Order: sequence, then structure tokens, then C-alpha cells
Amino acid sequence: MEGAKTAALHETLRELLDAKKLKYCSECGICTGSCSVAALLGKDYNPRVLLEKISLSSKDVLASDEPWLCAWCYQCYKRCPQALKLPEIFLTMRTMAIREGYIQSFDKALKKIVKNVPLPLVTLFVCFHPERAGLGRIEVLEKAQRLREKTLQTRKGGPEFGATKGKIAVIGSGPAGLTVAYELRRKGYLVTVFETMSKPGGMLRKCIPEGRLPKQVLDSEIQYLKDLGVDLRTGVTVGKNLDFEDIWREGYKAVFVGVGAHKKSELKVEGGDLKGVMHALDFLWKVNSGEKVKVGKSVVVIGGGNVAIDAARTALELGASEVMILYRRSRDEMPAIPWEINEAENAGVKMEFLVSPKKILGEEGNVSAIECIRMQLGELDETGRPKPIPIESSEFTRKTDMVVLAIGEAPDLAFLPNEIELNENGTLWADPTTMETSQPGVFAGGDAVSGPATVIEAIRAGKCAAESIEKYLEQNGE
Repeated sequence: MEGAKTAALHETLRELLDAKKLKYCSECGICTGSCSVAALLGKDYNPRVLLEKISLSSKDVLASDEPWLCAWCYQCYKRCPQALKLPEIFLTMRTMAIREGYIQSFDKALKKIVKNVPLPLVTLFVCFHPERAGLGRIEVLEKAQRLREKTLQTRKGGPEFGATKGKIAVIGSGPAGLTVAYELRRKGYLVTVFETMSKPGGMLRKCIPEGRLPKQVLDSEIQYLKDLGVDLRTGVTVGKNLDFEDIWREGYKAVFVGVGAHKKSELKVEGGDLKGVMHALDFLWKVNSGEKVKVGKSVVVIGGGNVAIDAARTALELGASEVMILYRRSRDEMPAIPWEINEAENAGVKMEFLVSPKKILGEEGNVSAIECIRMQLGELDETGRPKPIPIESSEFTRKTDMVVLAIGEAPDLAFLPNEIELNENGTLWADPTTMETSQPGVFAGGDAVSGPATVIEAIRAGKCAAESIEKYLEQNGE
């Protein structure tokens, strides 16, 4: 039986490697250039080189830690001219390594993650996913906690516990903001994080379901930052409780804006105010905050991103008999992570593509159905994806008693001074190299700049911004 399983893994690997695609690989380096982990680990991780090693001699890679360092953002796949699914290739290598007894390869990877990746416990759950190769989540978590505790003990007496270099303000406590706080605090700066919500964590706390990220894991990360000396001030809204002038007046030498993308996009269709229509951000936040949320028997989720996937799976877990995702483009254009899409389908979520809502129908003020129109794909739009075009006279109606809107999120940046420049799409402009905004001393990153993205991408942006802030302060004699 074991031999058959191993043979099946080798066959899966051959299919994923796809000799026809590899033949035309120009070693352009897009996979490595788009990889957040490669940026965080430097010479310790190179997806393009790892792919080459696997294609030449996969057996030699089993003892390597590199296959375990993929964070499943799929940016390599989305940007690769040959559309090679590197995360799934690396997963097959992980599974083969476990099956053949190379468990130490993961242990080596874990040490690198804890040492070099801010929020290592969070990223193990929502990015690196060692459990997909068969490792136990609890065991992995305990190993990571022990390693991190040793790191903290080693640092006691270091700069973050003694003399400080200056004060930094961080607005927002999502993954980007927490990364900036971690990086600068351990270099000896005094860091204060201002968070609107009653508990820190941003989107990590607000929208990622408990099954994907247990809140005790997030709380452990927060406590670690507090132990380092990061000052976390919750229930403070910049623009309401204090403004930028107050921040400068209090002696902060630089500001990082990492407020995420919490503003809901509205679906401008008739029936949007019916009882049973809910935005995905509100839906997930109510569930995550422990509020009892009643779902319909038949739930329709509109959208194709990761929030839509999380909302659909959450609705199923809460007892919905049927959950259907409606998306206006094809499966290939869905912005959600492909693995998460597959997992949602395996869990029972249904999907219908190339459809768009026209109106939400109701009876006695409650949702009863949704009227949609079928779409076809046209020329590429400003996002680089084919533009969905309505097909005339293709309307149809689907019965439902709950509609969850997951049609996009944007940052709420009304609190910013007028001199700070925004992009046309409402995100915050920041120099792609330094992460500095149009106002000197104000830096930004994460979803507030990129729009909704993955946790590992936000961490990468935060680390880049922290490095730039330090250089900025050194140049200004701080």
C-alpha cells in the first residue's frame, strides 16, 4: 500500500511539473521576484532554483527545508508565463518528504520562519500550512512557541529592552502594522500602535475564521509584541481621538499607516436593503466576535475573493443547507487563492461563474430570490483581466433567503491630511521601493496600499517599510 501511495505521489509530481511547460521555462525569475518569502529570507529561499532542483533530481530535495517555505500566496502561479503551480509542486515534495521520513527538513524550515518572518505563529496557520502535508497543527504550534520563547529570552538585555532611539507611531494593527512594530521595536525604537477596534489584530481578528486562525494563536502573537515593549493602544481612532498634528506634537519621528481595507464596497442593485442581505465583512466580524448569527437555508455569496470563500465556508459551518458563490468572471480570474477555492468546493460550497446580480427580490421585506444575468468575457480591463460583459436576454432567477456581499473592500483614508496622495482606486500611494507616501516621514503598506492581498504580502510590505523608516530616521539624525 505504501509503495502505491509513493508511486501516486511521483505521478502527481510529474503531472504538476508538466514537461511541456518546463521546456519553455525561460528562467525569467518572475516566480522568485513575486515571492514574499524570498524577499523575507533572501538567499535562503529561491523558488525558481528550487523548481530547477526538483525537475533535475526530486529525491535530492527531500532533505531540504525549501519546499516547506512556500507561503501559498500563488503570486508565482498568477504571474508565471507557463502558469506552473509551484505551491502544489512544493506540497507534493513535502508529502513525499514526510512519507520517506525526512521530518527534519520541516524542523529546519521552522527555525528560519521563527527567526526571519514576523508573526510566525499566525503565518504557520494562514500561510505556510504544514498540515497540508500531514503534520499536526498542535505539534507544529508547540515547536514554534518553544523556538520563539528562546528567541525572546536571548533578546532580553538587547536594545529593545534598554535604551531607545526614538518614537514611531503605527496606525492599524493588522499584519503590516504589527510587522513594522516588531521590526522597529527589536531595533530599539519606541513603538506605539493605534488601533480603532477594542482588540488588536486588524483583519486577522476581524475576518479570518476561527478554523483558519484560532484567536488564541493571534493573542499569543500580540502578547509577544507586548513582551518586547510595543505599546498597543486600542479603541483609538486617528482622525477622531487624535489627528496627525497630535502625533507629531507628541514627539513621534515617523508614522506608518497600515489601516487595511475595512471599507465595504456597496452593491448598487435593487433590493440591497432587504432583510437577509449582509456584507461579508460584517458577517465574518459578527461570527468572530462571538455574536450568534442566524444564516438562511440557502445562502448566495457574491464575489470571488478570499473574503467570499471565508464567508461561504462560514455559512456552511453555521448550518446553511446550500451555499452558492456567484462570480462574474470565470474560475481562472477568481482572485481567491486556488487551494482555498478547491477546499471550499470539497467542503460543499457550490460555485457558478460568469453571472452577475441584477436585483435582489423579496417577500414581506425578506430576501426570497436573486435575479442574475449571464456574462461573457471581453477585452482586458484596467485590472489586466477580461472584462465581463452582460449577455442580452440571459436573465435568470435563483431562490435564496440570504445574500452575502463580498464584492471588494477598500481602505478608509478620510483621516489622512490632504497633502497625502491617494491612487485613483482609493488606495494610498506609496513609493514601491521605500514605502514612503507623498508626505515625508509618513510611510504606508499592506492592504491600504495594495488593496486586499494575502497576510504574507502585508508582512513583506511591513518589513520593507520598517527598513525604510530606520534609514529615514538615521538620515535625519534621529
